[in-house]
Amino acid sequence: MVLEIFFAAGCFWGVEKNFEQIEGVVDVESGYSGGNYDNPTYRDVLENRNLKGGGFLETLRNIANSNEETEVEDILINHTETVKVVYDPDIVSTEYLIKNFWQIHNPTQTNGQGNDIGNNYRSAIYWTTPEQQAIALQTREDFQKLLNEKGYGDIVTEIMELDKFWPAENYHQDYLVKNPNGYCPDHSTGVAFVDRDIKTAYHDTIRPLGGKEIVVIGPEIEGTCLFCLKLETEVTSKYSGSIALRTAPASALQGFNLTTETWAAPTIFFIEDGKEVWANQGFMDVKEFYKALGKFKLGANSESYNVAFNDGTDRRYCKQYEIFNNTPDGVFVDKLSGRPLFDTDYRFNSKSGWLSFTRPVTNEVYEKIDYSFGMVRTEIRSVSSDIHLGHVFNDGPGGLPRYCINATVLEFVPRIKI
Repeated sequence: MVLEIFFAAGCFWGVEKNFEQIEGVVDVESGYSGGNYDNPTYRDVLENRNLKGGGFLETLRNIANSNEETEVEDILINHTETVKVVYDPDIVSTEYLIKNFWQIHNPTQTNGQGNDIGNNYRSAIYWTTPEQQAIALQTREDFQKLLNEKGYGDIVTEIMELDKFWPAENYHQDYLVKNPNGYCPDHSTGVAFVDRDIKTAYHDTIRPLGGKEIVVIGPEIEGTCLFCLKLETEVTSKYSGSIALRTAPASALQGFNLTTETWAAPTIFFIEDGKEVWANQGFMDVKEFYKALGKFKLGANSESYNVAFNDGTDRRYCKQYEIFNNTPDGVFVDKLSGRPLFDTDYRFNSKSGWLSFTRPVTNEVYEKIDYSFGMVRTEIRSVSSDIHLGHVFNDGPGGLPRYCINATVLEFVPRIKI
């Protein structure tokens, strides 16, 4: 036997994704509930969101969470963006789902979540069984105490028996899966239940390290943001650069001077001495991330940035070449990603004025045909950051290749530190 319960916690895209990944949830569908007009569309609920709509009746619903019959004529009550959650109570409990609901948004915000303002974004639970109603009311009381301890006001969540659920348009279903290059709206308070079987927010405080650093805003509840997981898998988990990178929920940040809002997960901040230099809300692919990092670390007008992103070339016998041509044993790493690229064991002096190697580190560079300047050459690029490194020629010692590499896009790590 499966049960149904209906939740509204702001834009239904993120709420749908949150419940879809819970074991025991059979199906999740986005739609509209809580209004008093038939066949609502997305356009309808947006157009009606600015009405003071609902008036006294809506006040009763939001503040008193009442099912009491109230005779009010000719008052339009707008629908709220709702998700239907179908679940197997033998696998996941009603209490788990409702507690999760309280934790993923701010139930003290009236008619909105974050910058999404309107009664179509109001917080609501629409129950279908008396047990669900009892658990909703009890957990509301329990969560209210936790919120009060953190300085939050009263919960205004509408708790009503479901009247009607209207499925949303097809393009709203699984929206975040269909649009993988965005962000998850995260309006949660960071306040959490302490039950062992309930996912809780993590609260380790982080403060500025001083100097340059990268801070990625993640979800308040671990594992609930598809785009954050994608960013970690494709970009940040492979980053080993010299600029520190940390991930934390917005509630954990203290002492930072930020101008970009932190409600979107992920939000990537480039910070210097605690102050925001640059930020991006939403997922960034490898190329986008490292090009932005290049401007932050190298400077957009620097020689190394020109080499890395404009396929430039170091001057022969440049200062960095002179330093790197006579290092002790070690590894040359990508200046941005920190990944190893070339080993001193395969370095040789080609007397060309550029660093030369007979081979790269396995699987860390790739080749690309380069037709620039009327020539046909084989370009070498970094797998991790996709920056330009140099070219490979067939005139190395003993018939081996010569990897002709620009020194300004590298950093050196002595063998002892590896």
